[in-house]
Amino acid sequence: MSRQASRSRATRETRIELSVDLDPAGDGEVAVRTGLPFFDHLLAQLGRHGGFDLAIDAEGDLEVDGHHTVEDVGITLGEAFAQALGDKAGVRRFASGLYPLDEALVEVALDLSGRPYVSYDVPFGEVLALGSPPFDPQLAEHFWEAFATNAGITLHVHLRAGRNTHHILEATAKGVARCLRDAVRLERGGIPSTKGSL
Repeated sequence: MSRQASRSRATRETRIELSVDLDPAGDGEVAVRTGLPFFDHLLAQLGRHGGFDLAIDAEGDLEVDGHHTVEDVGITLGEAFAQALGDKAGVRRFASGLYPLDEALVEVALDLSGRPYVSYDVPFGEVLALGSPPFDPQLAEHFWEAFATNAGITLHVHLRAGRNTHHILEATAKGVARCLRDAVRLERGGIPSTKGSL
């Protein structure tokens, strides 16, 4: 069974071409271009530490701000992820852990439940835009909400410790990536639910 998908999205605000392969032949190839270098960095972490092939080419109205690009990439990636998972037969389904990056420590738990829900508690002190053009760190929450909603994932992300905004956001991306990698792993043939479907 091939667990890969490609999606396109075009609006008056963005144009996105995206593909994901949950079971690549190698270690995972990542090619990301959104026009927001720090967002590219986070998405690269997601692909690399998730062990996925991930290709994203996005153009958006960055002259307005990054909001539309970040949201629409989240929507499109979530749709592709759900499509690649198919009926989820044999997946491990659940994953969780604590993920450090220097002083930052992020707790992530997720369930490929088919019931979208996001609990995101990642407060910042002083909010500093990152990169050029700037990425607003508050958009990270919006990205995870768009992704999890469209992928049908229950996702909890909670900051345990941290001061550096870059470290916090990167630890979050790596943590979600590692949990996705674990949750999509195939263990057995059946669908992991007493309902018989996810």
